[in-house]
Amino acid sequence: MNDENLFLTDRMLGVLTRYLRFMGYDTKSAVSLTAGDSREDTVLLDIAKEEGRYLLTRDRELAERGKNYSAVLLKSDDVLCQVKQLFLAGLIDGSHSLGMQRCVVCNTSLRPASSDDINNTPYAPSEKKELKFMWCPLCRKLYWTGTHSLNLEKRLKKIFDR
Repeated sequence: MNDENLFLTDRMLGVLTRYLRFMGYDTKSAVSLTAGDSREDTVLLDIAKEEGRYLLTRDRELAERGKNYSAVLLKSDDVLCQVKQLFLAGLIDGSHSLGMQRCVVCNTSLRPASSDDINNTPYAPSEKKELKFMWCPLCRKLYWTGTHSLNLEKRLKKIFDR
């Protein structure tokens, strides 16, 4: 698992949040905060400062307010461009293994799935040979190395191999 950098994303970066978690980065999201709080930007800045997280945002004003708290203004709406910007800035790397290290829903570290976890999950694939399964102990979600995760890993490797 990658413990180098911790991230905090604003509400506009849900897809990037899932990508960073897929890559093993501890990434908190503003989505976990109460919606509609007029002080949300201040709360995000406080969390970033207190926990030593990079605050990732598409909001220019928030990035400017957080420049002393390691805020990063992401320049593109495209998630792969956002990943590339973080990679080129040295905030993430491509040398660690990708995939299934953190739950993309709740950010909890995943553990290998037991046969009970797999067999008791109604959406588990029927063909299980040669698949690696991981389990989120908090939200009880099952993950496996299917075509979706393999395709995502290929897209990310293109960025990291440049």
